[in-house]
Amino acid sequence: MSLFDAAGREELRKRAPLPARLRPRRLEEVVGQRHLIGPGAPLRALVESDRLSSAIFYGPPGTGKTTVARLVAEHTKRRYRALSAVEAGVKEVRAELEGARRALGEEGRGTILFLDEVHRFNKAQQDALLHGVEEGVVALIGATTENPFFALNTPLLSRSTLWRFEPLSEEEVAQLARRGLEAEGASAPEEAVALLTDLAAGDGRVALTVLEVAVALAAPDKQVSAAHIEQARSMRAYRHGQEEHYNLISALIKSIRGSDPDAASYWLARILEVGEDPRYVARRLVILASEDVGLADPLSLVVATSAARAVELVGLPEAALNLSQAALHLALAPKSNSAAKAIWAAQEKVRGGPFVEVPAHLRSSNYRGASSLGHGVGYEYPHDDPRGYLEQEYLPGELAGERLFQPSAHGAEQGLVRRWRERRGESEGPDGDQPAGAAPPGES
Repeated sequence: MSLFDAAGREELRKRAPLPARLRPRRLEEVVGQRHLIGPGAPLRALVESDRLSSAIFYGPPGTGKTTVARLVAEHTKRRYRALSAVEAGVKEVRAELEGARRALGEEGRGTILFLDEVHRFNKAQQDALLHGVEEGVVALIGATTENPFFALNTPLLSRSTLWRFEPLSEEEVAQLARRGLEAEGASAPEEAVALLTDLAAGDGRVALTVLEVAVALAAPDKQVSAAHIEQARSMRAYRHGQEEHYNLISALIKSIRGSDPDAASYWLARILEVGEDPRYVARRLVILASEDVGLADPLSLVVATSAARAVELVGLPEAALNLSQAALHLALAPKSNSAAKAIWAAQEKVRGGPFVEVPAHLRSSNYRGASSLGHGVGYEYPHDDPRGYLEQEYLPGELAGERLFQPSAHGAEQGLVRRWRERRGESEGPDGDQPAGAAPPGES
């Protein structure tokens, strides 16, 4: 390396963003992930003994995945090569694998291939990588913020050890912030550091990026205040990958199912704030209206479908009001999953056994000659009875007496079932939801 190259690199290092300037050079300097790289921790032992095989580093941004991957290079006698999935394609992967094969054959030296943002590789790119991993030509270290079970091919994932990187704790973010202040020659009161740790939400890179802006705002004395942190907080970007997409909607559904209107409001706001399609949210509410509220409040399905229609007509931001009304109605409504359980039980019967014949009296008789085949013969028309009900069997003989619908005693469903039983001339059992002498739900 020439003197000019060395000077250029040093100048570039000085001008680099604060997170890059503070990147650790030893495992001991890494903040967080003690369960992986603390003294005696498994990942640290593998790195220090140079026995790390193919691995996937998975976790939120700013938790040290790339840093630890680069520190592997300091402890390995193998060739260390790095690619970014954002820039590399199949051609680059094949070139690296070919170089690894040559090094293995000519020098007897293995290769570690670090692939940042590995979730950005499509199936063809991952397949090109798979052969090298499978044959042992390279040991892959892939870093990803996306759930690898969603983002990676199963064969590639099955040949790698999964290491989960956790968000930094508030204490760890504060430690990182103090390092940043020292590197910048700045100072800040504890209230400013506390605000920064809260804002970072476990992301060390966010903490240092916001801090760097706050220090610039505090020039020339570099006394960083909480107000400077507040001004710099516009640097914050919401983390929202595929896994977060599922986690947020899961939190909303479970909050509504659990009848918590406050949590439902919060998760709905989070979902809309990160830019989710409101039509997707509306569809999930329509499903929930039948699956979790059902007959306990039949109006809930009307409210949910109306909100879905309103989203199409109005759009954001005003459609948030329609979704809020629907979410709160569903959260406050009594709950019953009897409608869902009934169709699931019926589907299990249909899929688990042979398709039985439709009984003759239930078959269509609206065509000439149907009666000669016995179709419709014996069917009794319920409206001919003053009660609007006639005792007859509607299930096929093989399923006669099956109880697929198991009513709950919640909300409007209790009244619906009571009126149904009254029409049939049945009395309620002592528990209020079974006719006297009837078989328990699910038994015949």
